[in-house]
Amino acid sequence: MNRPKLVVNRPTLVGLLVAVLLAGPVAACADSAGNPDAAPEPATCGPVTAVVGDDAVTPLDPAPQPALPVTVTDAAGDRVTVTDADRILAVNLYGSIAEIVFSLGLGDRVVGRDTSTDFPAAADLPLVTPGGHDLSTEAVMALDPSVVLLDDSIGPPEVLDQLRAAGIPVVRIGDEQSLAAVPVHIREVAAALGVADAGEALVARVDGEIAAARDGVPDDAERPRVAFLYLRGTAGVYLMGGEGAGSDAMIAAAGGEDAGTAIGLARFRPLTSEGLINAAPDVILVMTKGLESVGGVDGLVAMPGVAQTPAGQQRRIIDMDDTVLLNFGTRTGKAIQALARAVHECR
Repeated sequence: MNRPKLVVNRPTLVGLLVAVLLAGPVAACADSAGNPDAAPEPATCGPVTAVVGDDAVTPLDPAPQPALPVTVTDAAGDRVTVTDADRILAVNLYGSIAEIVFSLGLGDRVVGRDTSTDFPAAADLPLVTPGGHDLSTEAVMALDPSVVLLDDSIGPPEVLDQLRAAGIPVVRIGDEQSLAAVPVHIREVAAALGVADAGEALVARVDGEIAAARDGVPDDAERPRVAFLYLRGTAGVYLMGGEGAGSDAMIAAAGGEDAGTAIGLARFRPLTSEGLINAAPDVILVMTKGLESVGGVDGLVAMPGVAQTPAGQQRRIIDMDDTVLLNFGTRTGKAIQALARAVHECR
């Protein structure tokens, strides 16, 4: 695994000009009271970008051949028959469904993509979700898909009704965002495309990668308290994750304690300065575009309440690519590895 990129802030010690000239800039970690002398030895503190070293999706080899027709009961309880998997459209808010299709070895059959599906093999496909959440009927129909796979994060319902009326099979995949749901979604996608055996092979590979990533967290490592903030500054959206948000599962797998869960939050709740100060995170975790939307690390630390937390005082901010952190697709093991490295980088 490639080492996450580190950006280290090195404050100059005011009043000690001679020491500065001789020793150069000094970096130190502060404790929760903001005492820079709390760390007995110099430590690497500051903002970190958690990077998955290889953003490529690895397909099964050899690629399976779909055994069709198949009839499945989808996540919405509908019975859907799929007769043709030559032109697949796999879309959701997270990009995970397309990632599964490519990982199964069927990427050459995919005809379009959602906004979040931007890994190299899919990046040049036509976009069918210009608004992020909503499908464009015209864009979908222009691609002439033989099957559409999606979940409840994508809509609106009237577009799905129009696709069904046009005779296109629409299969709903479960939309739970958790580690436990990853193999479930793989099996659902594989079953709908007539490659159930390949689905089991992919489940075994992904489960093994997730287990290896979790086992890679040192047993004696501290469990820093990590607050996940969902930020969209341009839209005025500021949320904190809690139990069941998905971020809690990633934080726990990486060897941290979810700060939102610790103060009783469930899923996502509006961010308040009081709540954040009460959560007292050692680390603040954000998505990269979210961090950019508030003006970067300086803008985040300037938000109400952030500077009053241990994370704000130490500028311990971790950002991670939007399409990887809460994707819960086939690269989840790699995402956990990268996050764990970033979480435990500063001791």
